[in-house]
Amino acid sequence: MNEDIIKKIEEQDEKLEAIWDSVEKTRKYFLIIIWITVLTVVLPAVGLLFAIPKFLSSYSSMMI
Repeated sequence: MNEDIIKKIEEQDEKLEAIWDSVEKTRKYFLIIIWITVLTVVLPAVGLLFAIPKFLSSYSSMMI
């Protein structure tokens, strides 16, 4: 009886290790996706905050 319980616990331990590895890979994947999103969306938006006023001022000076 004890051997069966020990065997079941060892099997569960192996499964938990596999789940842990999968969760860590998923976490790293989401972290990479977040960084890519920040680099492709947020940084250009911040750049536009500086570029649009400069463009408007040069455009308005050309109109006068």
